[in-house]
Amino acid sequence: MGETIVTTLEGRQAPADPPIAGEPLAGERSGRSGRDVLRRLRSPRRPRLWFEILLIAVSYWTYSLIRNAVPEQKAQALRNADWIWRVEHDLGIAVERSVNHAVDSVTWLIVGMNYYYATLHFVVTLGVLVWLFKWHPGRYAATRLVLFATTAVALVGYYLYPLAPPRLMNGTTFIDTVLVHHTWGSMASGDLKSMSNQYAAMPSMHIGWSLWCGLTIFALASVPWAKVLGLLYPTATLVVIVATANHFWLDAVGGLMCLAFGLAVARLWYGAPPHALPREV
Repeated sequence: MGETIVTTLEGRQAPADPPIAGEPLAGERSGRSGRDVLRRLRSPRRPRLWFEILLIAVSYWTYSLIRNAVPEQKAQALRNADWIWRVEHDLGIAVERSVNHAVDSVTWLIVGMNYYYATLHFVVTLGVLVWLFKWHPGRYAATRLVLFATTAVALVGYYLYPLAPPRLMNGTTFIDTVLVHHTWGSMASGDLKSMSNQYAAMPSMHIGWSLWCGLTIFALASVPWAKVLGLLYPTATLVVIVATANHFWLDAVGGLMCLAFGLAVARLWYGAPPHALPREV
């Protein structure tokens, strides 16, 4: 009963061979194969240097292309900046202009901050990636995913909420410190401003990336002084982005929210936060 009948070459009917006990059926094999592929994708693997260099280069090029392709929407960006400024006044945290003027009065300090803003954003981030690649290969892919997801969601913010930085607001006395002190390197001011979208200030990826660096170092570094430096880095970055009039405080909150999204994506994909994964593959 329930026996499968097959027809032989001579035309006679005979029962088919029963399946071997424990052998998965075709549908089960297909489903198991799909699960195995997904499991392999979600399992930490040793990163390959050539692939990582190519991936990071292509990803940053794509990010810059999309960010700069977002319509600048100057009028809306200025209106949004006025609204942000009013909200910060209502909250009692609108001290960006005071910080900007106070730091600008100390030439060596503001010049140093201009170069900090232009360089460390990239140097420290790449340095942390290299450190992870070398010393924490089992956590590298998950931590990199946090960075990539953080950056990707920021592009949505640039498109949906164009925002002028304080230095470009109308009717205010913010100082464009790069322009005044003739320092180089900032894509958001001076001679290089035509190469970058001037109205993509929300969220601040200087904060998103520096928090990613700082929290990664704090979670994985083995010596106390490195952990302290990890926490100081995003703190110093927050002061710099405000002192140079490139961002409002609330832009930093936007960067923090993007990082939270990136952490959630990595947690869902790998089933654990990056620092909880094995150090070695």
